[in-house]
Amino acid sequence: MPLGIAGSTLNDELNRLANGGTYPAISAYYDQAGAAQRWAAAKSVSLGKVTDLVGVVNYIGGITNRTQMLDIAGICNKIAGTTGLEPAAALRQVAS
Repeated sequence: MPLGIAGSTLNDELNRLANGGTYPAISAYYDQAGAAQRWAAAKSVSLGKVTDLVGVVNYIGGITNRTQMLDIAGICNKIAGTTGLEPAAALRQVAS
C-alpha cells in the first residue's frame, strides 16, 4: 500500500521522507538535493562530501561506489523494493 499521496512529485516525496514520513508545509520544503540530504541525516547515513541528488539517494540505498551507482529511478526503486516505477511512485512506497 502506498504511503505517499498519488500524484505527488519527487520533490514532495523527498520532503516527506526528510520529514520522517509526513509531508511538511510547502513553506518548509527543501529543493530535491536538500531534502535528500536531510533524509540521509535522519537515517544517520554519512555522506562525506556527496551533495548531489543522485549521489545522496544512492548513499541512502547503500551504494557508495560511484562506478556502481544507479540513476534516480533505479535507486528509488531499489530503496522501495520495486521495479519499473517512476522515482516519485517508487518513493511513495517508502515509510521513512
